Parts: sequence; structure tokens; C-alpha cells
Amino acid sequence: MPRTLVQPVGQKRLTNVAVVRLRKHGQRFEIACFPNKVLSWRSRVEKDIDEVLQSHTVYSNVSKGVLAKSKDLIKAFGTDDQTQICIEILEKGELQVSGKEREAQLSSQFRDIATIVMEKTINPETRRPYTITMIERLMREIHFAVDPNLTSKEQALKVIKKLIEHFPIKRAPLRVCDIELSILRSCEDQLKDVQGRVEVLPVSAHAEGGPSVEQHDSVKVPQAAPAKEPGAVAQISETMQKQSISTESQGSAQGKPQRRCRECDVLVEDQLYREHCKSGWHKHNYTRHKNRLPPLSQEECMVEMELADSKKDLKDYDF
Repeated sequence: MPRTLVQPVGQKRLTNVAVVRLRKHGQRFEIACFPNKVLSWRSRVEKDIDEVLQSHTVYSNVSKGVLAKSKDLIKAFGTDDQTQICIEILEKGELQVSGKEREAQLSSQFRDIATIVMEKTINPETRRPYTITMIERLMREIHFAVDPNLTSKEQALKVIKKLIEHFPIKRAPLRVCDIELSILRSCEDQLKDVQGRVEVLPVSAHAEGGPSVEQHDSVKVPQAAPAKEPGAVAQISETMQKQSISTESQGSAQGKPQRRCRECDVLVEDQLYREHCKSGWHKHNYTRHKNRLPPLSQEECMVEMELADSKKDLKDYDF
């Protein structure tokens, strides 16, 4: 019986390879990487270069196994260090994926965008959200195309604006619960256990639009306030003075050298003065001092900073 002739394999075949390609100075350079490791490297999740590269070798064609010439590497990168060039190609190169992989990624991102749109919108007539199938059909009707370079949330917000122009759909309103400021901390601690969050909304709400002429005629001119305000101001200043005197007496009783912070109007130990100047409390009072505003205590400063952060978060929503 004839036997099959088995020839020895003199080359190592690269299987399950992701190719990263970079064009520079008219030359094409490629490196062989492990799949799903390139994105981990670029997002700084993976830091070991050996876990990303199949080999520390720069190719001109990975599929044919053609190595890049040293003179081309020096001309394009200024060095022939293979590892250094591989790192640069990893950072700046284009990841080559197959058609099926690209189609699967775009389909998955399309589904994620539709899910975000479903969570943020409702039907204005029924005040209930659309189904995910309905959202996907509406997105196809407006000829939406997924951009892999943008996040799903950014594209979802753009899709919502386009859908509002063509279909009966609107942004879902926020559900807000009013609580007293004194129990804010306790509510935050309780919501952290159930993965919730607390957002501090603006404490004052003003109606839009100007008053009519009839309203001007019916409005009474407000009388001057009674002369109790100077007494209240004097009482507050007296309280602040007592607090400053008590802090001075405590510092002198301990016998530690202290310095007064002019912006925060408090006494701080010399060893802690430098750290105090770097704190957010001092920086916030420094800004108020430049605007000729009185200083705030540490608790008042934290509340005001949280209000500013919540206003920035609310800019992501369109009402």
C-alpha cells in the first residue's frame, strides 16, 4: 500500500492573529497581536507587552511572513529597535478585523444605542417607553449608521434629537424627590448600598417669560424691610467672632504654632498650613475672596461645590 509522504514543517504558522497596520513614509508596517488584546492595551488595562504581541517582529506583510527591512525601519521610525517600533504601531496603527467581526461589533453597538434610546425616551401619548424592536426600526427609517469612533451614549443623544423631529417621541422626564438638606448625607450613605445616587438640583426655580401689563397694575410696591436686618448681621458677625476667639484659645492652649488663613478666616497649624492651601475648601474661598465675598465654613463649602457639580451633570439632559 502506498504511504503518504510527510514533510517536516520548517515554519511556525501564526493562528488566531489580529493584525495592526501602520503606513509611514510610504511604507506599510504590520505586527501580529493576540485578538482582543489590542483594545485592552490601548485602554491601559493590559500593561504587559508580551501578552499583546505574538512576536516582537515588524512585518511588511504578516499573512505572507515578509519581514520589514532594517533600512525602512530606520527611515520611518529613526531606529531599528523592534520592540519600540511595535509599541508605536500598537498606539497609532489601525486594527485589521475581518468583515464578520466588524459586522458583529457594529451590530452589538447598534443594539446598545437602541437600548440607551429606549431608556431615555417615552411615547408622549401613552407616557410609556417604546420597545427595543420599535426603536431599532425607527433608527433604520432615519438611516442611522453606527460610528465606531464615538461612544454609544454620544450617538444615542444624537439619535434622540433626530427621532423627535420625525416621530412622536420625547425625552423621559426625571423623577425628583425633595429632601431636607440636613438629611442629605444620610440619604447618600443609604443609596450607596443599593447603587443609587443623589443629585442636588438648583435650589431656586424661576418662571420663564415676562409678566403681563395687568400683572404690573395689580402688583403692590413692596415696603421697606423692618430694621431687624442690621441686628441679624451683627448677631452673625458676633457669632463668627466668638468662633474665631474659641479657635485661637484652643490653639494657644495646645501650645502649637498656628497661622491664620486670610481667605478661610481660620487658624491652621504650621505643619498643616501647606496642605490646607491645597485643599478644595481653601481654593473655593480664595475664589470667593477675589470676588469680594465672605468666606464659607468647610461644611458650607462642600454643599456649594456639590451644587456646582450637579449643575454640570444636568447639562447632559435636554428638557
